[in-house]
Amino acid sequence: MAEGERQPPPDSSEEAPPATQNFIIPKKEIHTVPDMGKWKRSQVPFGTVAYADYIGFILTLNEGVKGKKLTFEYRVSEAIEKLVALLNTLDRWIDETPPVDQPSRFGNKAYRTWYAKLDEEAENLVATVVPTHLAAAVPEVAVYLKESVGNSTRIDYGTGHEAAFAAFLCCLCKIGVLRVDDQIAIVFKVFNRYLEVMRKLQKTYRMEPAGSQGVWGLDDFQFLPFIWGSSQLIDHPYLEPRHFVDEKAVNENHKDYMFLECILFITEMKTGPFAEHSNQLWNISAVPSWSKVNQGLIRMYKAECLEKFPVIQHFKFGSLLPIHPVTSG
Repeated sequence: MAEGERQPPPDSSEEAPPATQNFIIPKKEIHTVPDMGKWKRSQVPFGTVAYADYIGFILTLNEGVKGKKLTFEYRVSEAIEKLVALLNTLDRWIDETPPVDQPSRFGNKAYRTWYAKLDEEAENLVATVVPTHLAAAVPEVAVYLKESVGNSTRIDYGTGHEAAFAAFLCCLCKIGVLRVDDQIAIVFKVFNRYLEVMRKLQKTYRMEPAGSQGVWGLDDFQFLPFIWGSSQLIDHPYLEPRHFVDEKAVNENHKDYMFLECILFITEMKTGPFAEHSNQLWNISAVPSWSKVNQGLIRMYKAECLEKFPVIQHFKFGSLLPIHPVTSG
């Protein structure tokens, strides 16, 4: 795939001393629909640096996990362990912030208390992952962590928040905290733990789906685990796309494959026939191979998430994921 040719440089911080990097607090740049042109900018060749590096990061990880189970043995670096510890802290704060009694069934206001704690502590948490010689990057990178857990006003969560967490990980690669040989652990250890914490948030505080397309969307909350999860299943000896709507196949294999874990969570959260509450996924189960599912989901992710104003208007741009166009040099 053409985009796969441009990959974020995980060790770029070693090419130039950190002192030469002017880190800035990321901010929104896409304020109106015409501003989307800045983001995709006439494909030169991929639009902005942020778009090119973000999609390059997603595709690099997609390739890295191809054909591998979650139980596959992979290297776990100190940085990966620290990121998991950070997510464990967020999980513990949920336990320490039980839902409050309120008339409304959805959007429990205790989420705002939980979020306020993260808002206050985000830079300290990120500082536990980033080495001291890169401390100047902490305020910039921490913004993406704060953006990745939902909206405290609306008490909702969606693919834009998920994208912020992927951007957080991408930034950690760009400053050299995460490296090329962390690829599998980034998905299997860190992102998978992030998913567990997000599911706990969604269930505990009854969060609303952000910008949900209802039955016509892929999923109320996530997208990336379907991409990476379908890549895991490419060339599987017996599990085919038609099997993910089979309860027995899901129950027996969900601990090995992110895609099936997502399906299990949907069936726990929703009632009624699968074809009715998850029509898009039901249609995908008819696709003949996992590689075709994977390619189709990447196209759908670009069209339904990365090229949709309601999602990208919330994305923030800084020095690591800048809004300026890719130069041909």
